[in-house]
Amino acid sequence: MAPLFRTHAFIICIALSLAVSACTRQAPESPSSPLPNVTIPDTQVRTLKSAATGRIYGIYIRLPAEYAQDRGKTYPVLYVLDGQWDFKLLDSIYGGLHYDKFVPEMIIVGITYAGTSPDYEALRAMDYTPTWVMGIAGSGDGPKFLAFLEEELFPLIEANYRADASERVLMGSSFGGLFTLYAMFTEPDLFGGYIAASPAVQYDGGVAFELEAEYADAHQDLPVRLFLAVGEREALARPVEEFMQVVSGRGYGGLQMETLVVEGERHASNKPEAFNRGLRFIFQDE
Repeated sequence: MAPLFRTHAFIICIALSLAVSACTRQAPESPSSPLPNVTIPDTQVRTLKSAATGRIYGIYIRLPAEYAQDRGKTYPVLYVLDGQWDFKLLDSIYGGLHYDKFVPEMIIVGITYAGTSPDYEALRAMDYTPTWVMGIAGSGDGPKFLAFLEEELFPLIEANYRADASERVLMGSSFGGLFTLYAMFTEPDLFGGYIAASPAVQYDGGVAFELEAEYADAHQDLPVRLFLAVGEREALARPVEEFMQVVSGRGYGGLQMETLVVEGERHASNKPEAFNRGLRFIFQDE
């Protein structure tokens, strides 16, 4: 075969190969076609109407990746307040901590509100506050919300999932952190671990300090693990640090407590570090 003919044949083969490749390559999707949503693997959503509060809750549930494979295993449960914001955050934080073997496999339950365009700020101000305050409509439903957890949500989770009722952890930030402290001082046995980031301890003239003082008057022991955190540059830094000192100064029997002032952060931006360190502290011996 002449050299020139072989060269032409080679060029034709390359051209045909490129043409076939172009035909088999997936065409780009039309901008007008519907695109799938990003979802979180191993998660479910339930809806629960509460008799205690009268509100409808969205319950986000994240199961361990190996949940279906070992049907005899039970898991600790992390209950996360403000699930509309912090459930996604906890999915990532937990994933990294479990990968690095700082925490065990667990079930994560995010608590939020169902319905179309719920007013999260207004609803959480009702549920997470232990006392009524003028100017905050519906505030003071903390006792009802605690009853919802104990009498309605725990039974739902523990009847439908392999949840270890002896290993519950409660986590919240801001008003959610205040409720976390309220639950601890009201019924400390409900959870073994409490993580409160930037708790609103100054609410209602310092109701968190009052709750702690009332508990201290009647108890010498507080057999829980408590993690308290606050951002260094937020307005709550001083009152939360004062609260940390009060609790640590009581010398409660059985209390294991760790505190953290997150350097350089404010009210919301301290949560990734606070939640990360809080979970490591709660599960550090497992």
